[in-house]
Amino acid sequence: MPHLNASVATLVSENFSLLQELDMQFGVLDLASGRGRNGLFLVEHHIPVIFADNNEAALTMVSDALIQLGDRGQKCSTWLVDFEADNSKPLLDKCFDAILVFNYLHRPLIGAIQDAVVPGGLLFYETFTEAQSQYGRPNNPNFLLKENELREAFSHWDILHYFEGDMPSGPETIKAAASLIARKPKH
Repeated sequence: MPHLNASVATLVSENFSLLQELDMQFGVLDLASGRGRNGLFLVEHHIPVIFADNNEAALTMVSDALIQLGDRGQKCSTWLVDFEADNSKPLLDKCFDAILVFNYLHRPLIGAIQDAVVPGGLLFYETFTEAQSQYGRPNNPNFLLKENELREAFSHWDILHYFEGDMPSGPETIKAAASLIARKPKH
């Protein structure tokens, strides 16, 4: 299976049942998907995904993986988009049953992410915290969450999971990160 080339985030694999419980009308957005490791895992389990990234080569790899997945990949697509372009609002008027964001932080996009998830939908978000600088890259504060920043940004949602601290990042490596699963209120 294509996703085995890169490991699926534990946050997704261990909480997959939450996504299965959704009434998928709009699909899942894998935001800043890169090579699509998390989204491809969902596609393998018949969940439609839109893979969004500004890296055309990575999206080409995703497209190739979707072809290999046959019928499961037919309801999926790639979206070449720069979420950080000046005066751009790529998520405006978009709706998703769930959004996945991993290893990416662009603070001006948080409100648009909140708006793009349908009521009752889910957000899976995991990225680096300021403590990551002790382990290496990234170390630019623009790309690192402050303490409790992710939890506070979604405090008005139903937080189903939250962790902040050191977590495994591969064989014998650690990263400092925050991970969140939150459900958007239905009203």
